[in-house]
Amino acid sequence: MDAVIWIAVTALIIALPLLWPRWRLRRALALPLPASAVAILNENIPIYGRMPADLQAQLRGLVAQFLYQKKFVGCDGLQISEEMRVTIAGQACLLLLNRYTKVYPGLHTILVYPHEFVVGRAEMDAGGVVTHSEHGLLGESWGDGRVILAWEHVRRGPADWSDGHNVVLHEFAHQLDSESGAANGAPFLGDASSYHNWATVLSRDFAHLRHDAIYRQRSVLDHYGASNPAEFFAVATETFFDKPYQMAGHHGALYEQFQKYYRVDPRDWLAPPEPEPGIDGYPHEHAVH
Repeated sequence: MDAVIWIAVTALIIALPLLWPRWRLRRALALPLPASAVAILNENIPIYGRMPADLQAQLRGLVAQFLYQKKFVGCDGLQISEEMRVTIAGQACLLLLNRYTKVYPGLHTILVYPHEFVVGRAEMDAGGVVTHSEHGLLGESWGDGRVILAWEHVRRGPADWSDGHNVVLHEFAHQLDSESGAANGAPFLGDASSYHNWATVLSRDFAHLRHDAIYRQRSVLDHYGASNPAEFFAVATETFFDKPYQMAGHHGALYEQFQKYYRVDPRDWLAPPEPEPGIDGYPHEHAVH
């Protein structure tokens, strides 16, 4: 009997480091999202109030897990507030609805600047000459578990949920993209057979956007998406959630692929836009990576 007890105690000691974090997470998620956080979702993310009750409940649960697991760091003297944390988490978690998810498992830290931040770049040309330059950015997604955001533009994104631009959706789309092992515009789709249609549709629409960018043609998708397949996926994600009617109208097959991937239809939350002549929306340059 002593040997049996000893084995059981030993097994418990070995398992405890694995079970303890899960127990703490379940305990944290058993509590409802604070009323102050729900008020921020309603105020800062207007489409939250237009979503059905089941999706609102899902989003609150995802936000609670995001806030529990991720660290927020203020930069350039910015003091992180509940409003900042909930506004960022609420938009990031819109991308995770209706799916089993560990809530950005590779992400651990969100760095928040008050305004556009400047980063240095070193580029080498074909002759081996290195050129140093500085770029102002609104956001950046890194492969080492960090996302960087400018709060001024985080707040601005959901305030105009129709312009096709949202820095949080853009950067967290990059996080989803990288979960497949590489940020290449092909996130983890779950089913190997899905990649053929995904690659066919996205490659075609990416080529069309590159043509539009080269010849300065109007497009529903921001021309920045023509930079590379990873940026195309991130820009298309912004457009899918911000301008779903326009994207479905001008890029029907692409919209269908994103609807399958994100498992929601944002048209259910938004009223149809007023008809405009030509293609809705104009491309403009913005430094979001």
